[in-house]
Amino acid sequence: MSSQFTCLNCDARFASADIQREHYKTDWHRYNLKRRVAQLPPVTAEEFQQRVLSARSATDAALEERNISVYCHACRRQFGSQKAHDNHLNSKKHRELLAKFESEQMAASNGSASTSASVCTRSVVEPRPHPALAAAASGKGRLAFTERAKTKDDQEMDDDDDNDFEDIEEEEVDSDEWDKIPENPLTERDCLFCQHTSEDLVENLKHMSVAHSFFIPDTEYCTDIEGLLYYLGEKVANYFICLWCNDRGKTFYSLDAVRKHMLDKGHCQMLHEGMALAEYAEYYDYSSSYPDNKDGMDIDEEVVPDLLDGDEYQLVLPSGAVIGHRSLLRYYRQRLHPDRAVVLKKSDRKLHRVLSEYRALGWTQTQQLSAARKARDIHLMKRVQSKWQMKLGCKANKLQKHYRAQVLI
Repeated sequence: MSSQFTCLNCDARFASADIQREHYKTDWHRYNLKRRVAQLPPVTAEEFQQRVLSARSATDAALEERNISVYCHACRRQFGSQKAHDNHLNSKKHRELLAKFESEQMAASNGSASTSASVCTRSVVEPRPHPALAAAASGKGRLAFTERAKTKDDQEMDDDDDNDFEDIEEEEVDSDEWDKIPENPLTERDCLFCQHTSEDLVENLKHMSVAHSFFIPDTEYCTDIEGLLYYLGEKVANYFICLWCNDRGKTFYSLDAVRKHMLDKGHCQMLHEGMALAEYAEYYDYSSSYPDNKDGMDIDEEVVPDLLDGDEYQLVLPSGAVIGHRSLLRYYRQRLHPDRAVVLKKSDRKLHRVLSEYRALGWTQTQQLSAARKARDIHLMKRVQSKWQMKLGCKANKLQKHYRAQVLI
């Protein structure tokens, strides 16, 4: 008569319920559970013990190999593994110190013998027993065989990291590999929206205006059009930012992705309104558009102190434009700003050629009143920014209610 106490997972039978419950706590049962999840057939108790012994022998061999300490007399450094020592031998620093060490030894012994064979010595450290495998071999362990293998790998990685920790800084110096800031792959001759490369800057602007309807806003007041194109190329190629969405839109992770977005969404245009005016302020000079004092439109006198403060949610500029709070961004996005003009500067030969191309497409110059409004907005935004920075600094000093000596900082 067969026993009623069985384990379907291990295909085993037991004489009593106590033996069955003890079986459920063994590593053999848990190992078969892992194999069942992986849709593998179970193993017998003898096969499991053989696998445990083979794993223990492999672990002992790995521990013995790992505990071999290698010392380099030329560099006066000790390595915890053979791999770290081999990497050190290929370094430039070691070769220089080895040549110096051999010359000193030859000078000391008057050339009697070569010292290259005794540069490195090896010593073996006593290996430590593996507690998990010892418990599994005795049948008293609670961890699964696969979990022990994972723990073994993690411990080997940690020990290798600890042994090689003292060599990291030296090896990094020897490798002569330094992280450099990626350069802008797009020049003034490369198109921002496709892979087309023109002969010069003017031809590139002509291509982008005809093929992608891209125009530079207020070009007649742009003082550094080449620097502006380089900055736009850096935004697109290095930081993958859409020229029209700026930081408001979707995040991209490649140049092809942001180019495809701008082409599909029709965002082949430069945002030059609102808060984006301050971003491109260094490339524009609106001083030529400032009205004379006789007209009574001086920018500094035009600013009203009450308008600088505004209320809690918006700030009204002298031109009538309203800058809203970021909490109401979803509502301000519902309003479009179609009044955008694109013209070129008159005082540059290249810009004259680009201006002629723009006029052939039907564009006209920016009105002086519109340029003056933008100049006042930029000036006011800079004043508001400096005011709030000063206010924040004063407030931070007031929050410090104790004195702290600035000696050890």
